[in-house]
Amino acid sequence: MPTITVKNIPGDLYERLKQSAAAHHRSINSEIIVCIERAVQSSSIDLQTILAQARASRAKTASYTLTDEEILQAKAAGRP
Repeated sequence: MPTITVKNIPGDLYERLKQSAAAHHRSINSEIIVCIERAVQSSSIDLQTILAQARASRAKTASYTLTDEEILQAKAAGRP
């Protein structure tokens, strides 16, 4: 397998990598490989699927209307 050496990693980034690796029960090396895999994997976006999901959500909530007053009351109720 090829080997990559990464130099000059900022201390705070290294600490976050260590924490993430510990949280996922992986070595730092394995955590870095997972991060690289996620960063370079192709993620094609199907625009038609996203639009269909948005239209379906909009259709589900079309009968619900909120007034400005209802929104303000809900916001105020959530505050101490």
